[in-house]
Amino acid sequence: MTSSLTHHTAEINGTSLHYVSAGTSGSPILLVHGWPESWWAFRAVLPLLATEHRVFAVDLRGFGDSGTDGDDHDLGTMAEDLHRLVAHLGVGPVHVTCQDISGGPVFRFAATHPGDVLSVTAAETTLPGYGMELLADVTGGGSWHVGFLAAPGIPELFLAGRERVMLDWAITSMAVVREAITEADLDEFTRSYARPGGWRGTEGLYRSALTGGDSVRALAEARPLTVPVLAVDGVNAPFTEQTMRQVAADVTAVRIPGVGHFVAQEAPAAFAAALTDFIGRVDRDR
Repeated sequence: MTSSLTHHTAEINGTSLHYVSAGTSGSPILLVHGWPESWWAFRAVLPLLATEHRVFAVDLRGFGDSGTDGDDHDLGTMAEDLHRLVAHLGVGPVHVTCQDISGGPVFRFAATHPGDVLSVTAAETTLPGYGMELLADVTGGGSWHVGFLAAPGIPELFLAGRERVMLDWAITSMAVVREAITEADLDEFTRSYARPGGWRGTEGLYRSALTGGDSVRALAEARPLTVPVLAVDGVNAPFTEQTMRQVAADVTAVRIPGVGHFVAQEAPAAFAAALTDFIGRVDRDR
């Protein structure tokens, strides 16, 4: 399924960004993964979208096969990376999709560079200042792993050589269609997180998300999203919808039944169909 995809590396904003492309025509789509993922999370979605669109799936800095050097793996820097990547690709404006914790960088990208963005799709996403912090509150039902991953140096210290154990725990805990994420998929995710510095992107993004609520809320109040937004939820519905309605005026909500947190991996055909339908409407209304 991945044979029609092409891999690229670009020097962007002081780092090396790896991205994958597919499709040759149609409005452009930029896919941004969450945790514990890389571009590979969209491996089955890319060919489906590429029948009608030019599609790009990026590894955020510190993730996948993108660069891990430096200490600037925060959501603000990652948002600027996306802006400069769109300029590098020369395809803007784009329909941009975020999953999970990449909601922070994608929201900041869309809010600060509205000319780059045609629409935003958020899948199983929350934002700093709008509920992200609750995920780290273990006394209120949050998960231990959020604070663990945000602690400076801790993920690499404790997970070196045990990357697969952590990833398997995350997939088992948050997926409903567990068989959709295969041993080969876990091998690929493990390979990328086991690289030298392979946890830096995770660590920096989680830390900046947990401390960035005030700045994200201030940005949302000053520059709410004006482009159409699609909120896609699985088992956690209506979490994404509730979040996005606080930062955008034009929100369409879709729930994909029977799937967990990893919507694009657990139900690629349904996710691609929802995204294609939404983007088609946006394109027709332009």
